[in-house]
Amino acid sequence: MPDETQTLSPAITDRTAVKPLASRPAAWLTRLVIAGIVLAALNLRPAITSLGALLEEARVGLHMSGSVAGVLTSVPPLCFALFGIAAPRLARRFGAGAVVCAGMAAIATGLLIRPFAGGTVGFLAASALALMGIAVSNVLMPVIIKRYFPDRVGSMTGLYSMALALGTSAAAAATVPMTEALGGSWRFGLGIWAFLAALAVLPWIGLVRDRGAAARSTPAAPAQDTRAPRVTRSRTAWALGCFFGLQATGAYITMGWMPQIFRDAGVPAGTAGVLLAVTMVMGVPLAFVIPRLATRMRTQGPIVVALGLCGLTGYAGLFFAPAAGAWAWALLLGISNCAFPLALTMIGMRSRTGIGVVRLSAFAQSTGYLISIPGPLLVGVLYQHSGGWELPIALMAGLIVPQIAVGILAGRDRTIEDEC
Repeated sequence: MPDETQTLSPAITDRTAVKPLASRPAAWLTRLVIAGIVLAALNLRPAITSLGALLEEARVGLHMSGSVAGVLTSVPPLCFALFGIAAPRLARRFGAGAVVCAGMAAIATGLLIRPFAGGTVGFLAASALALMGIAVSNVLMPVIIKRYFPDRVGSMTGLYSMALALGTSAAAAATVPMTEALGGSWRFGLGIWAFLAALAVLPWIGLVRDRGAAARSTPAAPAQDTRAPRVTRSRTAWALGCFFGLQATGAYITMGWMPQIFRDAGVPAGTAGVLLAVTMVMGVPLAFVIPRLATRMRTQGPIVVALGLCGLTGYAGLFFAPAAGAWAWALLLGISNCAFPLALTMIGMRSRTGIGVVRLSAFAQSTGYLISIPGPLLVGVLYQHSGGWELPIALMAGLIVPQIAVGILAGRDRTIEDEC
């Protein structure tokens, strides 16, 4: 059974970035860190889900084809794969707090520039800037929690997860109403989220100033086993990387395209955004339940199958009756998307050593995000050339089948050390 820090995040870590503080931080510093964690988590998804709610307006306003819009929905996993890997190295050089502070500033700048960039290329570049900030912050937030709250990892992770889901769902639900309140301009509707990101910069400025004191109070890192397994030789590692990639593909297709599917079926734009919010908010309770359940089971295959069946049912509903059962399909797809916390949990369970978990995490996440890049793009191409959603939805459902297969393999009761 993995310890709590392994279940928290399989993000790449380094010896200096995750060392816990030797003494309890001052009360003001604790409150500052909590505020920084909550505000950062609130900003890690609105750049994606707010665009999903207004994708049609942005596509028409920028004269984008469906294929180009598909490229736009593929940018998030590409940025996560490229920039997330660099986060630990940046943290070693500048400090985790400084990198997260810069990440929040990048999100605010990208979101402010993006709607007014004046063309598709500028829009994509500004989106990439915001997503770069999200990528490095997403990786380093668990490091911050481990550093400042070594004895409260579980509760702080719960707070972080709730804020993350709240920001995701709030952006999906509130973007269209705010756009209407601002005069109907999709540019203002997207740009308004830059102010929340700018607010998140403030507490991290204080944490950057505290970096020197924190470093002086940090003890030397304990020695670790240097006999790291060769994860590329492990079938379980490859299965887990594929599982991570296929679940990420489904998640980014959902965030990028689901509101448009409902709108094309006759659902009002505001309701379509709320439906996406319902899908995203399902991650709040299930992110607590699924990891605990997974660690109590020798194999996680049954959970993989259950989540996959929810996804297949939801896609079948979108295919045959997208508007009539919209709320049910949103709930089922929200449950299916909770394969993400399951993937994090299995990464912690598939290695016996700390260095093995780090190696497996790096491999599974980088491989997975690279696998997920073509999915949203292919959905856009199929949508443009077929003129409807039948083929794209069939593709989404078809991807669930290999996800179940590799998830069962990844969930077997074995470790990568056994296979290497």
